Amino acid sequence: MAVTVVVGAQWGDEGKGKVTDILAERADVVVRYQGGNNAGHTVVVGGEEYKLHLIPSGILHESTICIMGDGTVIDPECFATEHDGLRERGTSCDNLRVSGNAHVIMPYHRLLDALQEQSRGAGSIGTTKRGIGPVYTDKTARKPMPVQCWDLLDKDVLTERVEGQLAEKNTILQGVYGADPLSVDAVVDEVWQYAATIGDHICDTREIVFEMMDAGAEIVLEGAQGTFLDLDYGTYPYVTSSHPVAGGACLGTGIGPTDIDEVIIISKAYSTRVGAGPFPTELKDPTGDLIRERGQEYGTTTGRPRRCGWLDGVALRTSARINSATSVALMLTDVLDAFDTISVCTEYEIDGRRYRYMPAGTEMLERAVPVYEQVPGWGRNLEAVSTWDDLPQATKDYVAFIEQVAGVPVCLVSVGPGREQSIRRGSLC
Repeated sequence: MAVTVVVGAQWGDEGKGKVTDILAERADVVVRYQGGNNAGHTVVVGGEEYKLHLIPSGILHESTICIMGDGTVIDPECFATEHDGLRERGTSCDNLRVSGNAHVIMPYHRLLDALQEQSRGAGSIGTTKRGIGPVYTDKTARKPMPVQCWDLLDKDVLTERVEGQLAEKNTILQGVYGADPLSVDAVVDEVWQYAATIGDHICDTREIVFEMMDAGAEIVLEGAQGTFLDLDYGTYPYVTSSHPVAGGACLGTGIGPTDIDEVIIISKAYSTRVGAGPFPTELKDPTGDLIRERGQEYGTTTGRPRRCGWLDGVALRTSARINSATSVALMLTDVLDAFDTISVCTEYEIDGRRYRYMPAGTEMLERAVPVYEQVPGWGRNLEAVSTWDDLPQATKDYVAFIEQVAGVPVCLVSVGPGREQSIRRGSLC
């Protein structure tokens, strides 16, 4: 049995979906362990593009069990839309399982998320307004009892949960935001129309995971977002409401830390970020614009243009330590084909002091000045390259430099969006 965790090394959008899809070829189980439909994973197979927001990226391998774990939060409408869309394209979803303990994103969560973000004005933190923060808040608050997936199996229980929630939520909607109250029946009816679709997949997923572990199965644990959007280890408060780091895989699946064999952190060959928050290597110039256009850096979920910059090696080195990474998958390397010289941030300078690891304080990070090292570009298109030996020497040198910066080996070099455009090394071979 081998358990592999796939973690975003940066601020999300690194290409985790492609790596998970590759690992799923030989995996028996893929478990999504946190987050909701504020994430977007893109998988390209045979020229066809699949944009997944909730369902694990292994779903295209129908012999692989795909699980939405205890730590996830699920919007029933989004789930049903994604599920039905996959079925229309020939993917059965018969291999999909949903934890009954996963919490449900309700209409009032989305509404509160939007109102809260609007009320922050210039101090907004850049949420996707998908209700993620409010549903995790309810999960932590515990009372009145929030809605879990189990409750979607019984309309009377769902109604009872919504009544308790709206007794509190309507007071907030009216008293704090001046919004109209929500009707219990309207909320229940809106959610119930999707309950049958998700209900067919709800079960005790921990039992499945434990049984598969006992049977020696290959298991992949898939995170959403990235290390520096983690609630504790990210650039707080510009973070998500869950734990994308490798430790979150234990929390969201029930698999203990000593059962994890590999942790693959996923990094772009450059850096991007969506929303507000510190981003030391951001390029607000034509170079940044060129990276954005070549990489099509627009959010899978929101469509927002991503902030772009050179690779932040300080963040990558820090991510490798936080996640106990065993290797790095280097994505979108082909985006850098156009550059004669490539810069990599290897240190920060803050108030006259040099830092090799990202400081914990967000205010300090806002003052960070990146210290760059330049390496030669390769000046040729990589999309048709299929083996390590055929890569230009300058590309190999860049990969070696990234390994030196991160302190762990590179296990995959992605040279295009397709599943087949992946040069595997080490344990992925």
